Parts: sequence; C-alpha cells; structure tokens
Amino acid sequence: MEHKVLIANRGEIAIRIMLACKKLQLEFVCVYTKEDKDSSHVSLAKQLGAEKSVYRISSYHDANEILAVADESGATAIHPGYGFFAEDYRFARRITERDRKLIFIGPSWKVIRELGDKINTKRIARSLGVPTVPGSDRPIYDEAEAEHVARALFEYQKAQHIQRPIVLIKASAGGGGMGIEEISDIEVFKSVYRRIRNYALRQFKDEGVLIEQRIHGFNHLEVQIVADRSGKNPVHFGTRNCSVQSTGLQKRIEVAPGFDPETISYTFDANKVLQEITQYSLAMAREIQYDNVGTWEWIVTSRGEPYLMEVNTRIQVENGVSARIARIRGQAGVDLLEEQIRLGLGEAIGYTQEDISFEGFGIEYRIIAEDTTKRFTPWVGTITRFEWAKADWLEVFTHIPQDKAYEIPTEFDPNLALGIVWGSTLAEAKERGKAFLERLIIEGSNSKEEALCANIPFLIEKTNTLLQYTFEH
Repeated sequence: MEHKVLIANRGEIAIRIMLACKKLQLEFVCVYTKEDKDSSHVSLAKQLGAEKSVYRISSYHDANEILAVADESGATAIHPGYGFFAEDYRFARRITERDRKLIFIGPSWKVIRELGDKINTKRIARSLGVPTVPGSDRPIYDEAEAEHVARALFEYQKAQHIQRPIVLIKASAGGGGMGIEEISDIEVFKSVYRRIRNYALRQFKDEGVLIEQRIHGFNHLEVQIVADRSGKNPVHFGTRNCSVQSTGLQKRIEVAPGFDPETISYTFDANKVLQEITQYSLAMAREIQYDNVGTWEWIVTSRGEPYLMEVNTRIQVENGVSARIARIRGQAGVDLLEEQIRLGLGEAIGYTQEDISFEGFGIEYRIIAEDTTKRFTPWVGTITRFEWAKADWLEVFTHIPQDKAYEIPTEFDPNLALGIVWGSTLAEAKERGKAFLERLIIEGSNSKEEALCANIPFLIEKTNTLLQYTFEH
C-alpha cells in the first residue's frame, strides 16, 4: 500500500523526517504555524513535496487541526517527531481507532501508556531483575510505611559508604521537578513528608508520595532500541552518553558509544556495564513487545552501578549520533528515522543483532541561542548569518535559512541546529568537534542591538572532558 506521511512537528526534526520519507519514496505533508513561516522546514517541504505539501495551522498542539489536515491531504500515517504528541498515548489511540484510521509512526498506544508511567516502568523493570533507583515502586499513602522505606534507604547508603546519604521525597503524580524535596537527616522526615503530601493533594489531587535514594556523581547513558510491529525481535543500536547538560538538566552534548575504556580509565569494567544495560533494555523490550524505536535511559554511578530511570517511547533528538557510528551488514549510512518510518508502516525489521556493528565515535552538539553564564537563559533576536565549514565527517541539521535573516520565535525553545561529528577515535572526534564549533559563524542582534548569544563556548569547553566522570550532578 502506498502511504503519505503527515509530519506533525517543526524545525530540524521535520526536515529530517521529510528527508527520510524521500529516501523511502514516500509522499509527505508538513504543517506550520505563523511563527514558523520563515523556517526552512516550510521551504524545503515546498521544494521536495507535492503541489499541496504544506498546510498552515494555528497550533502544533491542536489534535483536531492535525487530523483535519490529515483528512484533507489524504495522509495515511502521522509522524509526531519528538515533543508535542510523540508520547501522548491518547492521541495515538485516537488516530488508530477513528473511522478513517491512520497509522501512528511510533510504538502502539498501549506500549506508550505502559511505559509512560514511570512507576509502572519501575515495576516492570524490577519484575525482570533490572536495577532501578533504590526506593518505592508505588505511591505511598501511609506515613509509617514511608518512614520505614526512608530509614531503610539511609541504612543502605551508609552500608555503601556514602558519606552524605540523601533521600528524595517526591509527589508521585508530579512532573518536571515539581513536588520534590531532599533530606539528609531522618529526624526531619515526618515534617517534609507531610509538606510534600499536602502539596501533592493541592496540586495534583493525589497525596501519594515516592521515596527514593538520591544518586550523586553519575553519568547519564542511553540505549537505542529498534523493533518491528511483531514486538518479538528488538535490536539495539548501541549506547549514548548524555551527561553534558544545562542547569535545568537539558541535554547539550551526546556521545556514542557511552564509554571509551580504551583511552579513559574508569573505576569499573565499562565494557561490562555497557553490555549489561543493553541486555537489560532488550529484556524489557521483549517482555512488553516493544514495537518501534525507543530509548532506555540509565544513570551509571562512578562505581559502575547502573540504574534504569525511564523509557522514552519516541525518536529522540540524539538518534543521529547513534546512527552515525552504526553499520548494518557492514554498510554505513544508517538512518534511524528511516527505520522508524519503515517499521512503523509495518515492514519486518529484516536484520538481527549480529548484522549490526559499530565504528568510531560520534558527537552531537545542540547549538542553542542561550547565555550559559546566566543559567542558560534563552536569547531572543534575529539571526543575520549562519554558516559552517563543510566536511565529510560532519552533518548539520537546521531550520535556520541561509539566504535571509531569521527571527527566533519566542514561542519555542531557541534551538538552532544539530552538528553531528564522526571520528575513528574519541580523540579525533573531539578534535573535529572543536574545529566545527570554532569555525561556526552565527551572527545577529536583539532589539537592544546586543550581539547574538549562543552556547558555543560552553560546548567547546565541555568537549575536553567527554565520557569522563566530572561529578557535576
């Protein structure tokens, strides 16, 4: 069956999805809002797409508008990209169960619902022996039970010779860092517990509380999983290290693979840990019959202890850095977006884990208009020049036009571009990464005639210590 894919997203990811569709010889249709009228994802869609390839909508968050465009354009599938509807199981269920059914290019809605609940994810993991952050795996409503868990966590940390044990008290229905406090003294537990419980009841209408250990000095790793609709034969496309983050814990640099034990000395067997987290991730994927792309997110302590944090049931920004080092049957040029679309439309995966190999190191830089010296404050203004030196080891994805000025919309995060660098060794990748950043030209000004502020100096500085433990968390 021939398909037309509606790309329900914007910017760089919309561009990458349409390029993947072209490689698969699939028709596509894009959407945009008035704020994005000058975005390159709009002009490229007009250039590559059919006569009616772009539709203006009022909001990327309006499901009714998205579905109206799908029906008018004759789309048969919707690709949500990341953000917006990417992990909304209700949206995925709605489009697949309506009278005019559409394909959701992502995991099935039941899988999204199953893993979108962090508590449920923790439960599934523990049932399979997958390590998770020590603490409760369900909301606790009884104060005595909660205190018992907290005391046990303090004792556990002391037994691990942790000098300053810390326990987190979290509103179970919270999110985005809301309703969380940490304590280092069990004597204050009751007062903090009651404060969080009351806050949770007011804010979320649910006074359930989670008790967890606070993990310090970790690296943030990910495992990239890919599977077809059968859910029976998932494979992994390696690991990534996403430890370079903003003060708000937003990723800024991703490296694949996740460790480099050949050149960096770790206090643990890094290869063993990488193997463990990939096998744990695959075990969970098989258990729940995961049926598209997804990312298992881990923290690994400086002792080499891995703990599963969560599962992201979508394509991630950093998929390209994993693809850059991957080979299928020895062939370079893996495109995980292309794989996601192909498998989402029902094709069999067509290869096994033995067919996948890896070569070299990849580094992905998120180029963002922000002031990293002021807690990563977004910069707002107009870009007048954006250029980079092309190289065969470099890929750049951006929605910033190169032929005219571009005003950064204030309605969205000020992400400008992704730069993906490859090197045969980590040292070569780092050298090339810094060369890319140092030659990158971004010029512009704001309403006060102040020069554009981007995170380039921060990215250059952090390149020097990639894949090391710097204890900044």
